Amino acid sequence: MSGRFVRSSKYRHVFGRPTKKEQCYDNLRVSRNAWDTNLVKVNPKHLAVNWEAGGGGAFAVIPLEERGKLPERIPLFRGHTAAVLDTDWNPFNDDLIASGSDDGKVFLWRVPDNFTLRPDVDPDDVQDIAPVGKLSGHPKKIGHVLFNPAAENVLATASGDYTVKIWDIEAGVPKLKLNVGDIVQSQSWSANGSLLVTTSRDKKLRIWDNSRAVWLGERDRIATTGFSKMSDRQLALWDIRAAREPISGFKTLDSISGVCMPFWDDGNSCLYLAGRGDGNIRYFELENDKFEFLSEHKSADPQRGIAFMPKRGVNMHENEVARAYKTVNDSYIEPVSFIVPRRSENFQDDIYPPTVGLTPAMGPSEWLEGKEAIPPKISMASLYEGQGLKEVSGVEEKPTGAMDAPAPKPVEAKPEEPVRKTPEPAAPKTVLQPEPEPTPVARPAPSMKDQGASMAAMVSKFADDEEAAEPADDDDSSFEEVPKPVERAPRSAAAEVSSPRVSSLLRPKEVEAKPSPQPSAPSPITHSPASEASLPPTNRDIEDIKNLIAEQTKTIASQAQQMQTLTAEIESLKTKLN
Repeated sequence: MSGRFVRSSKYRHVFGRPTKKEQCYDNLRVSRNAWDTNLVKVNPKHLAVNWEAGGGGAFAVIPLEERGKLPERIPLFRGHTAAVLDTDWNPFNDDLIASGSDDGKVFLWRVPDNFTLRPDVDPDDVQDIAPVGKLSGHPKKIGHVLFNPAAENVLATASGDYTVKIWDIEAGVPKLKLNVGDIVQSQSWSANGSLLVTTSRDKKLRIWDNSRAVWLGERDRIATTGFSKMSDRQLALWDIRAAREPISGFKTLDSISGVCMPFWDDGNSCLYLAGRGDGNIRYFELENDKFEFLSEHKSADPQRGIAFMPKRGVNMHENEVARAYKTVNDSYIEPVSFIVPRRSENFQDDIYPPTVGLTPAMGPSEWLEGKEAIPPKISMASLYEGQGLKEVSGVEEKPTGAMDAPAPKPVEAKPEEPVRKTPEPAAPKTVLQPEPEPTPVARPAPSMKDQGASMAAMVSKFADDEEAAEPADDDDSSFEEVPKPVERAPRSAAAEVSSPRVSSLLRPKEVEAKPSPQPSAPSPITHSPASEASLPPTNRDIEDIKNLIAEQTKTIASQAQQMQTLTAEIESLKTKLN
C-alpha cells in the first residue's frame, strides 16, 4: 500500500539545464594529472582550473562573466615547480585562493583588481600572476587544500607524507599535525569548523574506508561514497555520535568504476553525486535520515572535474537552486543549472533560506583555543532584490541536530501559532464534560434548519475564506501534495453544525465544546424543544455560530497538521524497524 503514495517534496521535479557551447568556457587546457582531486573550484566571482602547463605548475583563474572561447595565451597563476594538484578559494574573500602542488609547497594568491583573460596587450606581453605567500612544511606532494568554513585564515593541507597539517596562514606556520597513516583521498570540515573528516585507503579507519566524504553542513552527519567488494559504487550516511556502521547500511548506486564526487547543499538538504568518468549527476534529498532519490542529470559528455557554486552565487530569478561547473574533454567547462520549475516571478523564500556570507565566526587564534561557532548568515531575499549582503542571524554555537531544520525562518513560525493556540479551549471542555447539555444541543437539528437562510450564508462565508487561504500555502511549493486533505476540513464545517456525528468522528470532544456559547442563555437549553424553537433572536445565535465555526476550523487545521506529523513519525519508525 505504501508504494502507491508519492513522497511530497519541493525538489521532486528539479531538473538539470545544460549550457550552450558558445556560453561555456572553451579552449582550456585542463590538467591531465591523475591525482584524485576535483580539478575545478568556483566562487561567485571566479573559476579556478588546474592547468596543463609546461615548465612548472600553474592554474588558471577565469572571471565568470568571460564566457566563450578563451585566447591562446592567457595570464596564469604560476609559481610552483611541479603540477598543481588542488586549489581552494577563501570562503570569506572571493579574491584569495590557496594552491597545493606536487612540489610539496602551498602558495597563497590574490586575484588582481579588474583581472581579465583578455588584456589589451600583445599576446607575448601577457604577464602571469605571482603568489603573495608561501607555506613550507610538507616534505612530499600536497594533494588537498581546504579552508576552514568558520575560522578566518585556517587552512588544512593533506600530503603524501601521510599527514594533515592545520595552518594559521596569517602566521605562516602549521599549528596542528594529524598523522593519518595513509594517502588522504578527500577531506571535509564540519560547519562550525571544529571537526575534520578525511578519507583514505587505510583499513584501520573503518568509517573512512571509502573514496570520498562530505560533511552534511550543520548536521552531525557525514555522507561517504565508495565501492563494495564487488566493485559496485555505494553511498552511505553516518552518525558521528555512533559511527560503527552506516545508518540503514550501504546504498548501492551502480557498477561504474569512476569515483562519485559528493557535494552537499545545506539550505535545501540535497546531496549531488557527480561520477568521474561518466557525464551524469544524480541528486538526493535527505529526509528522516534517508537519502531519497530525486532525479539524475544525464549527459553524454563525461567529467573529470567538477565544482559547485556557493549558494550566494546562484541565479534566484530563474529559480536556480544549484549550479555545477563540469570539465568536458579537458578542453572546456560547462555550467549546469539545477532549476525548480515554478511560474512565480516573486522571491521563493521556501527554497532560499539564509545562507553563509562573507563574515567569519572567529579568527585563527580563537579557533585554536577551542571556540566552536557557525558564521553569520545572510538573507537571500536581499541578494534577490539587489540590496547586497545583509546578515539575518547571529553566530550559532553548535551544529544543529540531524532532525532539526537548518535555519528556522520567520515565515515558518506563523503556522505554529494556531497550533499552540488550539489547546486553549481545553479549559472550557473540561468544565463542560460532566454536564448533560451536549445531548440536547445535538437534537435540535430542525431548529437550525429553521434559520436556514442566515446560517447558510454565514457558513458559506467562513468556508470561502478558508478555501481562499489554502491555495496560498500551496503556492509555497508547486509540488507538495500533503496539504490536500486539509482542503476538505473547511467543507466539513457546515456539516458539523447541522450533524453532530461528523464532528464526533473527528474528535468527540468537539461535541462537548459546542455548548460553550450556550450557557449565556440557559433557559432555551434546559427547557423543552418547543422552547428551543423560540431561539431566533438570531443576532446572538449567529455570533455563537461564528465562534463555533472559527474554533472548529482551527481545531481541524490543527488535527491535519498533527496527522502529518504522526505520518512522518510512523514512516521514520518503519525505516528504523526495516
